[in-house]
Amino acid sequence: MTTLPTAPVEKVIVTYKSKAAEASSNTAAKSDAAAKGSETGESLSFERRLAGGAALVDLGGEASKKDVTEVMDAFRADPSVASVEPDIRAYAMAVTPNDTEYTKQWDLFEATGGMNVPGAWDKTTGSGVTVAVIDTGYAAHTDLAANVVSGYDFISTSADARDGNGRDSNAKDEGDWNATDGECGTGSKASNSSWHGTHVAGTIAATTGNGKGVAGIAYNAKIQPVRVLGKCGGSSADIADAITWASGGTVPGIPANATPAKVINLSLGGASATCPSVYQNAINGAVSRGTTVVVAAGNSNANASGFTPANCANIINVASTSREGNRSFYSNFGSIVDVAAPGGETRRATDTPGTVTTPENGILSTLNSGTTTQSAENYKPYQGTSMAAPHIAGLAALLESAKPALTPADIESAIKANARPLPGTCTGGCGAGIADSTKTVNAVTDTTPGATFSNTTDVTIGDNSTVSSSIPVTGRTGNAPAALKVAVDIKHTWRGDLVVDLVAPDGTVRNLKASSGSDSADNVLATYTVDASSEVANGTWKLQVRDVASGDTGYIDSWSLTF
Repeated sequence: MTTLPTAPVEKVIVTYKSKAAEASSNTAAKSDAAAKGSETGESLSFERRLAGGAALVDLGGEASKKDVTEVMDAFRADPSVASVEPDIRAYAMAVTPNDTEYTKQWDLFEATGGMNVPGAWDKTTGSGVTVAVIDTGYAAHTDLAANVVSGYDFISTSADARDGNGRDSNAKDEGDWNATDGECGTGSKASNSSWHGTHVAGTIAATTGNGKGVAGIAYNAKIQPVRVLGKCGGSSADIADAITWASGGTVPGIPANATPAKVINLSLGGASATCPSVYQNAINGAVSRGTTVVVAAGNSNANASGFTPANCANIINVASTSREGNRSFYSNFGSIVDVAAPGGETRRATDTPGTVTTPENGILSTLNSGTTTQSAENYKPYQGTSMAAPHIAGLAALLESAKPALTPADIESAIKANARPLPGTCTGGCGAGIADSTKTVNAVTDTTPGATFSNTTDVTIGDNSTVSSSIPVTGRTGNAPAALKVAVDIKHTWRGDLVVDLVAPDGTVRNLKASSGSDSADNVLATYTVDASSEVANGTWKLQVRDVASGDTGYIDSWSLTF
């Protein structure tokens, strides 16, 4: 259990009855706050009008409980006040996972090289999203089992599949070991089974808060293992069919996918100067069905344009960074890289290849201890763009869960727009920088929905003059909404004299009210809805008021913008 801090009350929220002058006039609300301050001996001041019409009143510092009580009693005793309540503090409800190896997962939380994941868990944990891991299949692991849904084995050649048949509905990882050098082509080396797909899956959605192992980025998402890599890798034909099936498309002779994935992770690749059409067609089909495709840039310390499917269109191409925030020494790079994510370095660039000299700087995830076939489950650190890509796939799952209306293009744009520059170096190009999970999730969910910015300073409107009142808007992400609310309170006799415009930060003018020779009523007290979705939210907005006739004057009492 977490005990919340006790914060002093510094402001109160006062709601006036609808017929009271203070309910609509900021000037009256200012006067009332000052009067209540004199009555209670406190330094009270009207701060701003809230979106619902209530007045926020500042107590002038940290008032004692007794002082707050006296102030609230004074407002309650006023027959024009409907209610008064303290402006209390709220706190993020995310809790540090109790997974035993979580402290070793620097890639999730460290400020230098991490991806700022924990803050995103306040908003989303990936519920309702399936992520297809198109890889070596699944090695049974109790830290993943609760989040694994049925997948498929797309390896069409029995010898490569090592399961005695071709394609089938069992995505079990049968091992990708090679017994001898040269077995998989000139230059290939003998190696043990990697259990690669299980490691990737753990980064995305390992069970979290279960008191064991590691935490997954989208820990309430589901993993769909789709097996395409066996002995000596996998074929582009099998991989393309797997992409189609995983995203809900039709593959001849294969049953339909009952749980289509909204995110696909491809931590695989081969050398090719161009993207094969079989890949591009499958990727385009997946994206058209609303599936985001994430691809590892490659581990050859070369331009990613020479590797596929990293050089295909309609994907998120991911480079790898180290714990220090540099491009990992092995990571591919280039102008086609979209973003970077932690991929780690289990050794230094100058250390002997194949050694593990800095395991603490790798990406720790779920694995299996078997050298060829499956044995006991375990956890091991790996390095690679194969480890970087699932960080982005996990983030994509968080975004999809938080806002299902997002398209693959929206998800890519949000991740790139909210990435941060590498704190270290990246020769050759690492895209938009290191992805920031919390900032990206906050951006797509609108961190301060309904946030209101106000100006309550009176501005005199002279005859036949043009005046303006400014509001600086900060802390917003992206563009203003399509339903920006502009609340206007102008005191002026014969309001038909007035033309009222909203001026965006880039100077674009949107008319709120035209002049009218027949409108003899007093005052402009209205809330206008403006489509400002083409305007960047942050910047200085202006309310411009033009008096086009003689004989009547007034002033801008207050105005506000609600996003």
